[in-house]
Amino acid sequence: MTRTELIEQIREKRSFLCVGLDTDPKKMPKCVFDLHDPIFEFNKAIIDATAAYCVAYKPNLAFYEAFGLKGMESFVKTCDYLKKNYPNHLIIADAKRGDIGNTSQMYARTFFEEYDIDALTVAPYMGEDSITPFLQYDGKWVIVLALTSNKGSYDFQLTEDAQGERLFEKVMKKCQQWGNDKNMMFVVGATQGKMFEDIRRIAPNHFLLVPGVGAQGGSLQEVCKYGMNKDCGLLVNSSRGIIYASSDDHFAGMAGNKARELQQEMAIELEKAGL
Repeated sequence: MTRTELIEQIREKRSFLCVGLDTDPKKMPKCVFDLHDPIFEFNKAIIDATAAYCVAYKPNLAFYEAFGLKGMESFVKTCDYLKKNYPNHLIIADAKRGDIGNTSQMYARTFFEEYDIDALTVAPYMGEDSITPFLQYDGKWVIVLALTSNKGSYDFQLTEDAQGERLFEKVMKKCQQWGNDKNMMFVVGATQGKMFEDIRRIAPNHFLLVPGVGAQGGSLQEVCKYGMNKDCGLLVNSSRGIIYASSDDHFAGMAGNKARELQQEMAIELEKAGL
């Protein structure tokens, strides 16, 4: 999906919602365990209930790799189902890959050729050769970890050098030497609040993938106030708050309700921004 196509979807759906598929059998309703592939069937029901209200889905690889080959089969079936039935939705593999050049080349081949995913989260710690192999694929997105929403983000990301530049700022500036706003996004946690102003000074035009709204306490309104740009420029992710809205037989309907509620809030923010 190109940048133009993504912006069109946001405008058409009045939404910049990304639904995180962090599918944990311990939290899934009992009714799906009688089915052949409970993880896939759970995902399928969630997707069907929420597709009208979002523009992207983000399966987190850890929740599939934990179950070996069977878990990865569920992941592939989920992605194939999306591509066949909801082709206008961006598929983000939240895998946080990043290694030396030849290894990153193989990761890129895995997700962009074998699985044919639209976007992949990437850890930038090892520098240029851990990022650039992913940028060789036309129409694909590299989503670089910049300023995350977890408590540990303060351990490294906010540390300053002698000139007062914080590590996340250095990462974002350097990464823009390799990619651009048509093939690179940045992960910025919703709990960072007013820090989005600093982010936008560094990357005014890039899309930001924003986890942390809902269960982690991030404010959608604050994210939009400080982080929205002329094209919206945001993909706000919600995982637990949507997919585990209910643990009974009506889980999919409740997930759809929660997604619709967020979409309606997003429509208000888009209207306020004149989009």
